[in-house]
Amino acid sequence: MTYGRFAYVYDELMKDAPYEKWLMILTAKLEQYGIGGRKVLDLACGTGEMTVELAQHGFEVTGVDLSDEMLLVANEKAVELGLTIPLFQQNMAELEGLGQFDCVTIFCDSLNYLRDEADIVKTFSRVHEHLQEGGLFLFDVHSIYKMEEVFQNHTFAVSDDEVSYIWDCFPGEEPYSVEHELSFFVKDTQSGLYDRFDELHYQRTYPVDQYKTWLQQAGFTVTEVMADLEEASPVTETERILFIASK
Repeated sequence: MTYGRFAYVYDELMKDAPYEKWLMILTAKLEQYGIGGRKVLDLACGTGEMTVELAQHGFEVTGVDLSDEMLLVANEKAVELGLTIPLFQQNMAELEGLGQFDCVTIFCDSLNYLRDEADIVKTFSRVHEHLQEGGLFLFDVHSIYKMEEVFQNHTFAVSDDEVSYIWDCFPGEEPYSVEHELSFFVKDTQSGLYDRFDELHYQRTYPVDQYKTWLQQAGFTVTEVMADLEEASPVTETERILFIASK
């Protein structure tokens, strides 16, 4: 999977993402758990939409992503707004050398892109190393219900003047996994013609109790598990599950 051209249409795909909700939850939980520091490490920051939002709200934020192209877009956003945000190209399962933070986040189901269980275990361990004592780790994942009932064998499509796409979802090889096949049609501003490119993305999730076990093994205390970014516990038809863990 590469993100070269995808980086520049990513925000179109994610225009309805709940960035404000994530920000509200993060701010509320830092206050609830008595964390006065403002240092946040935003892992899998993508094009920096959430990273920039955090910086604009007074957080001392650092962004990390696997994709140089995504980070280039993130930096362009920061520069346009007059913000200086440290951005690093790293694999979150091999995170190193960034110091310690009051809060680490992995939003937008980015953890589901790790297809190897060992990489999730390593990610949790590296996050633990980068947190201050008492610091918070927040991340959200797709539920098993969303993988099997909402995604698998379904097609989504959007037709706009500038960018259109067709998004097909197929069962992956591993349990609770999905192959996303996306075809984008991007309008050339000079010719008026549409250029097509294709992307293949893979996501995999696990039962809630499995995530809890891995967090505990990494040294975390799981403090909350929220359903669909609300103050409620997950139920059968919950689609997004947010974990809050403390070091």
